[in-house]
Amino acid sequence: MERQAVTVQPVSETCADDALVSAARDGDRRAFGLLYQHYARMVHGILLCRVPPRDVDDLVQEVFLLALRQLHSLRDISRFGAWLGTITRNRANDYYRRSHSAERQMEPGAEEQAESRTNDHVVEQEAAMTLAVLRTLPETYRESLTLRLVEGMTGPEIAARMGLTHGSVRVNLHRGMQMLREKLAEKARGAGQNTGQRMREQKQVSEHE
Repeated sequence: MERQAVTVQPVSETCADDALVSAARDGDRRAFGLLYQHYARMVHGILLCRVPPRDVDDLVQEVFLLALRQLHSLRDISRFGAWLGTITRNRANDYYRRSHSAERQMEPGAEEQAESRTNDHVVEQEAAMTLAVLRTLPETYRESLTLRLVEGMTGPEIAARMGLTHGSVRVNLHRGMQMLREKLAEKARGAGQNTGQRMREQKQVSEHE
């Protein structure tokens, strides 16, 4: 009788996180602190593609406080990342439900309207424009791209934290980048047309003076 080959998987970071989740549920605050370190970038990225940047840091803290209070309700500790992602998205939704004042809701492209006076400000404007465009992408793509481009997470890190397969993350990043490039190019063309129109109008005014 032939023996079937058995593949032994190495102890993964996910297994380490499972142990931390289990310890945190038993009241180990240090374990929860390590989970915070492991997942803070993911939570920050998910919030960043949904709420105004100025409120993200405070909301990150709120999300982890909620997670700590609700940790006993998590049945499958291996799904901690996906569970935490759901809490994060729900908190972002609550943010807008509870906030009816227009000034708290960032208008896409609002950061672009101030005149740039320094190179640093130009970079900030370009980053703000990219983020505004990124927010218009489908949720799956914008989350993966924000975690990759803004938070600096690798594909495997995103997969591990979000509870996704490596293949799906690769697809999300590839398709998301394609859509982002297309939308940025479209926005740039629109900006160029508007600039040209303004120049023509100014020229016509000058000719009639």
